[in-house]
Amino acid sequence: MKKVVISVINDLVTDQRVEKVANTLFQNDYDVLLIGRKLPNSLPINRSYKTHRMRLFFQKGKLFYLEYNIRLFWKLLFTKKDILLSNDLDTILGNYLVSKISNTTLVYDSHELFTEVPELIHRPKSKAIWESLEKAILPKIKHSYTVCNSIADFYNKKYNSNFKVIRNVPLLNPKTEEYTNDELDLNNKKVIIYQGAINVGRGIELMIEMMDFLPSNYILLIAGDGDIMNKIQSIVQEKKLQNRIKVLGKITPKKLKTLTQKAHIGLSFEEDLGMSYKFALPNKLFDYIHAEIPVLVSNLPEMANIVKKYDIGEIIKKRDSETIAKQIMSFEIRSFTQQLQKAKKDLNWNHESTKLLTIFNEI
Repeated sequence: MKKVVISVINDLVTDQRVEKVANTLFQNDYDVLLIGRKLPNSLPINRSYKTHRMRLFFQKGKLFYLEYNIRLFWKLLFTKKDILLSNDLDTILGNYLVSKISNTTLVYDSHELFTEVPELIHRPKSKAIWESLEKAILPKIKHSYTVCNSIADFYNKKYNSNFKVIRNVPLLNPKTEEYTNDELDLNNKKVIIYQGAINVGRGIELMIEMMDFLPSNYILLIAGDGDIMNKIQSIVQEKKLQNRIKVLGKITPKKLKTLTQKAHIGLSFEEDLGMSYKFALPNKLFDYIHAEIPVLVSNLPEMANIVKKYDIGEIIKKRDSETIAKQIMSFEIRSFTQQLQKAKKDLNWNHESTKLLTIFNEI
């Protein structure tokens, strides 16, 4: 039985892509160890395969990334392994060095265009460091895959590499847990949901402004956590919208699925802040599809292509809160049920897992 050691820099609990990959490998007779990070507010984790979460002294900045990769290096070096799987550029250094020292095959999963994220656009020195690391290592990795065609094309053109595409789509019929919250009264409400990272460039501020132009029976749920969580909570309080906007924080994927099914519309308002967001194909879009709720998304190529191809919702006509509110109210005019069911059959992990296993079985 081949042992795959998977590493990611988050705390493992809410990363659905990494969980699906690890489960697929485990269920197909690979011995899996998943390595991540233990945070003060990390939720408990219980998986069929082995997990290990490291407690770090530094929580952000250059020293954080350096400490993580040093700790990861030593952990990987003295762990039995046949294949290393590195998730995103922030785990690649430790993985690459160990792969060379131990002559172990390295596989790379790029969840985004890391060097083009909004957090690096206005920090040229930090961006240059990450670009140098990417340029030095990516062309040397034989087995790589990413989340969409645009990112694969970008890397293949830039580095003459051979990135495959494995989309971050849900399981067809996943296990769920009922989401219960006594304070969350959704009866007779038109429920709008945003799920995902609460970070810069996700359009969450625009969602909050939009609520001023919607009738009082509309409620917005914001499920997730991130760098601007405190800012979002402050805006909601300042506008006195606590009864109409619920900032729910981090929710486990199994509970989030049942909550999403209670919604009428799912939102994905990413801004065009560099190529990483421009080429975004976020897993929340597919989660909305599997919950069979129509979507309203930014006019960015990957998301727009899915919406147009399957006719499962609309693309924002104008990034203006009043215009968006009118679009949302118009959703009641037509039904998207049949289109969503067709998209759900096409866009699910049953198909993507076959492509994943092809990569690993070739190794």
